[in-house]
Amino acid sequence: MGTGKRGLITAAVTVVCAVTVLAAPGTAFAAPTPKPTATAPSTASPTPTDSPTLPPNKDLEAVRKKLDKLYHDAAVATDEYNAAQEKAQKQSAAIVELAKKIVEGQKKLAELKDRAGAAARAQYRTGGLPPTAQLMLSDDPQQFLDGAGRVLQGQRATKGLIGEMTRTQQDLQRYAADASDRWDELEANRRTKAAAKKKIKQQIAAAEKLQSQLEKKEKERLAELEREAAYRSQTAWLDSGILKEINGKASEQGKQAVEFATAQIGKPYVWGAEGPESYDCSGLTSQAWAKAGRPIPRTSQEQWKQLKHVDIKDMRPGDLIIYFDDATHVAMYVGDGAIIHAPRPGRTVTLAGAGEMPILGVVRPDA
Repeated sequence: MGTGKRGLITAAVTVVCAVTVLAAPGTAFAAPTPKPTATAPSTASPTPTDSPTLPPNKDLEAVRKKLDKLYHDAAVATDEYNAAQEKAQKQSAAIVELAKKIVEGQKKLAELKDRAGAAARAQYRTGGLPPTAQLMLSDDPQQFLDGAGRVLQGQRATKGLIGEMTRTQQDLQRYAADASDRWDELEANRRTKAAAKKKIKQQIAAAEKLQSQLEKKEKERLAELEREAAYRSQTAWLDSGILKEINGKASEQGKQAVEFATAQIGKPYVWGAEGPESYDCSGLTSQAWAKAGRPIPRTSQEQWKQLKHVDIKDMRPGDLIIYFDDATHVAMYVGDGAIIHAPRPGRTVTLAGAGEMPILGVVRPDA
């Protein structure tokens, strides 16, 4: 094996120590602020936010909408962060497995070389003559016949040993190449995570700066406007008569997921968090269903892509409601038109109306 391949193998084995650092989760997050109008937000790619300033005359409704956008942009970046984190964990596990195979392959190759060396030493002890030549010098016919069989067996064994050594070397080369590719993927995801993390912090900092410019009474009025907008959206949703059509009963696993989510009420929202002390939106739903014995994708966008879609009238407790056109928020339906979700930075896991945000659709983890 060339020095280049040996270097790859060494690097792959070293990866076992390195992957823990590269794949370690950062702090946490994931969810946009409820956008209380019936119109879904634009799906255009968000652009970096300039330093936020208050609208003229402190138009608090405009402030509310601007905060919605900042937190929504943060949620988009959070889904990117969570997706990169999930991929990095899988890639790290794959690299560790490849490194183990390389170590085992190196051990096997060393054993094969020892066997080849033992055969060479045995030949040296017989004066260096090959078995065929020794056989031709024998005067004993029976010894000749017995020896002929042993020579044939020895030739087959030698051929098998060489073949096994060749295959083992090829396996090691393939494992090393795979480990190198996985390492490159892991590095790419690390960069994606870092970029998403930076963007999340920028959006949250901009929102906090905007809010810091408000006086106490203005903050109270802003909170009131948010509640009024959520109430209007929920009322409009209920007035559609949809609740009369929703009468599904939770499955056993659905009940367990709802119980878990309910027990998390009051815990803070932190981007990238999966519990047990804090959660982001998809961290809460994925952990709830994991506890119910049904692992699901980590991000709201992948939950929307991979889980079975069900009609909203067939919704039952435990199902997940995906919000916004870009699927950047998720909540758990718990019945009677209500959800449990982790809303956004600065908030806690809470009970809310299912219609307070624009619904993209419903998915069922245990379909």
